[in-house]
Order: sequence, then structure tokens, then C-alpha cells
Amino acid sequence: MGSDLRVGDIMTKKVMVVPFGKTVLDVAKLMKKNSIGSVIVVEDKAGKRAKGIITERDIVHKVLAKGVDPYKTTVEDIMSKPLRVVRPDTTIEDAAKAMRENKIKRLPVVNDDNELIGVLSEGDIMKIFPVVIDLIEERAAIS
Repeated sequence: MGSDLRVGDIMTKKVMVVPFGKTVLDVAKLMKKNSIGSVIVVEDKAGKRAKGIITERDIVHKVLAKGVDPYKTTVEDIMSKPLRVVRPDTTIEDAAKAMRENKIKRLPVVNDDNELIGVLSEGDIMKIFPVVIDLIEERAAIS
């Protein structure tokens, strides 16, 4: 992309988390209530150590399509792991490349202590795409 934008500049800072022990039903209700498509799984209610992610797709493929009981299945049972993360100083270009290579749509953002501080989604990148195009065009005009 060629810009100086970093993950920390555009990440979503308010991240929905769910601690170990919660059920898939709890996750589905949280997603519906907040109109979101994923939650980050954390070890405990303090929610600083991200351990996995659950998406709507995980619920459909790993629970509903297999006839697994969402009332009894816990988040640890279906979360995607290991969790791929980025730091806030990662370039948007590198983050987008990591998403493409790993075929994922969301990257949790962690600080130097590996504490969850945000999440970067494809949507976040698409929101700034016009700005990136403008920057590229400006640099091309200067060259």
C-alpha cells in the first residue's frame, strides 16, 4: 500500500471478549446483542490475554452443522487457535498481507506485554483505503 499508516492508527479499540468457561450460546447472544461477527476468547474476566477467536463461521461449522449442543459446548472447545496477532506499530500493508496469507479477516492487536488492546479487521482497512489511494497518487505526482 505504501503508506505510513500503522495498525494502531485504525484498529478498533473496543473489543468484545468472552472468558474461558462461557458457552457457545453465551457467545451467540453477545454477538447478536452487539451486532458483531466475532469475539476474542480470553483466559479470565480481566480480558488482557487473548487465547483464541470465535467467529460466526466457527459457530455454524463447528457447532450447528455438526449437531453439537451450544448450551454445553464451551468457547475453549471451538475457538480458533493459535491466535495470530499483530502489534500496533505494524504497517497496514504487513497486516493486510498477514490476513491474506493466513486467510483470516481479523487480527487481534496486542501490546509489548501481549495484552489485548484492539482488533484490526478487513473492514477497518477498507475504511481507510481511499486515503491510502490518495497518498499513493500524491507520491506518484511528486516523483
